[in-house]
Amino acid sequence: MRRSIFFLVAVFAMVGLVTLVAPAPGHADGQAAALFVTEIPQGYRDWRWISSAHEAGNLNSLGVVLGNDVAINAYREGKLPFPDGTIIAALHYRYTPSEENNKVFGQAQSFVPGAPTNIQFMVKDSIKYAATGGWGFGHFGADGKPGDAAFMNTCFPCHEKAQGSDHVFTRYAH
Repeated sequence: MRRSIFFLVAVFAMVGLVTLVAPAPGHADGQAAALFVTEIPQGYRDWRWISSAHEAGNLNSLGVVLGNDVAINAYREGKLPFPDGTIIAALHYRYTPSEENNKVFGQAQSFVPGAPTNIQFMVKDSIKYAATGGWGFGHFGADGKPGDAAFMNTCFPCHEKAQGSDHVFTRYAH
């Protein structure tokens, strides 16, 4: 009897030890899941157009908002919340007057995208990004480098205000 109890205690202790030192699911090196989107999704420049944006004030930018197939289908179906797998990209450029176009129009009225400033992503994964409304946020400078954690921590508090649209500001301009 003592031998059986000792054996059971040893088995439970071993299971507990393995559980503590085993890597987290999906992370072979045992690191926790990233809090933010840290890699630019492949093929985003081939995604479909959702909308355009003009940011005035200090930002002074023009932007185009693109979505992968999951995002486009959700927008078209009016599906909220957005399903996992949705990815939305916002490509931002300086807001620049077009001297060439203005000559044709005879007055200053035409603006075009200038130098790129940044690319932002929202990736829907309700489990991985549960703490931020199911969305992972990514910001990459014109050089392709991701924003630092202090900067990234400002994303969700702003998007949290858009709960009625699943934390997404952009409307589909079909």
